[in-house]
Amino acid sequence: MSLVLEKLSVYLGDSRIFEPLSLTVAQGEIVTVMGASGSGKTSLLSAVAGDLPEPLYAVGLVILQGRDLTRIPPESRRIGRLFQDDLLFPHLTVGENLLFGMARGPKIERQAMLKMALQHLELEGFENREPHTLSGGQRSRVALMRALLAKPDAMLLDEPFSKLDKTLRSTIREYTYSHLQERNIPTLLVTHDPEDVPTGGRVIYV
Repeated sequence: MSLVLEKLSVYLGDSRIFEPLSLTVAQGEIVTVMGASGSGKTSLLSAVAGDLPEPLYAVGLVILQGRDLTRIPPESRRIGRLFQDDLLFPHLTVGENLLFGMARGPKIERQAMLKMALQHLELEGFENREPHTLSGGQRSRVALMRALLAKPDAMLLDEPFSKLDKTLRSTIREYTYSHLQERNIPTLLVTHDPEDVPTGGRVIYV
């Protein structure tokens, strides 16, 4: 279950945002993307996700699990994404946010998955809480679990730890990486902070 980029780049008209990138991200590997502000890091993630805003457009291939995603809409690519903001739905409870990430199925199975997810989050009894009542770290963990419950084949992390204080950042970073690696999910991480790079992990620059 690898994520493969073949000569992928992003253009604005005739202007290329970054040099064509060819890369294979293996199962459970977290590859870090770094570069100056405006170098195209977020545009790279959007090209992989398939949601580049016009007038930007991508050239090259994105292949996931051997499937060419070039002409597949973003909602069908099975790629999860976490941003600087957790983007939890404020009108839904913690439990409802988590259920939103799950595929449809029998209610009893979904409730069992919800119970297990809350245990993993160490938030048993929080299913009826509203997101604004949670701490920053709790919100980040719920956002990650919601993305994982969708069973993505790859994950994109766009500065997801940048708004956390230093101590919390380290804790949530390790929590996130351990869950992604346990599930063998190939991951691209965009960050400005060298401390976010997983130990021994690869770094590419755009």
